[in-house]
Amino acid sequence: MTAITEDDLQIELPPGASARKFDDKKSHGLSHCMKAVDFIVELGDRLLFIEFKDPQHPASRPKDREKFIEKFLSGQIDTDLKTKYRDSFLYEWGLAQTRKPVYYFVLIGADALGAAELLIRTEALKRLLPIRGPGGKPWKQNFIAGCAVMNLEAWNRMLPGFPASRVGA
Repeated sequence: MTAITEDDLQIELPPGASARKFDDKKSHGLSHCMKAVDFIVELGDRLLFIEFKDPQHPASRPKDREKFIEKFLSGQIDTDLKTKYRDSFLYEWGLAQTRKPVYYFVLIGADALGAAELLIRTEALKRLLPIRGPGGKPWKQNFIAGCAVMNLEAWNRMLPGFPASRVGA
């Protein structure tokens, strides 16, 4: 099985899925003016934009973990997550590579985050992107089909065909 890995987080992909690292200079090439999600995964019927955040990485310092959780809970990372999606979508759209519905998933490597905190951040991200168009109506052109912010437990519950784990576990 193919896997995508960012530091200590890993997601196994189902057969037939293709993935590419997107936030490096070789793949993206416009990092001087556009932010990028970590990976773009293509399935037969949809695209997944995937962003990894790992405050619980084994090499991270406790102070950095606490600072990330504080920023996460206060919503301070929402704008960064929004910009990564929008810039990545615009880049792919400009290359005519967004003909399939696009889903944006953020995997947070933090066991301390519960369902309520993850839902709050997911709903905030939905508003910032925005998933719905003017007046709450659907967009006429495909912009984003859905998004979710999940920790490892939530990811594995919601996306069992894409198991997520720690590399060192």
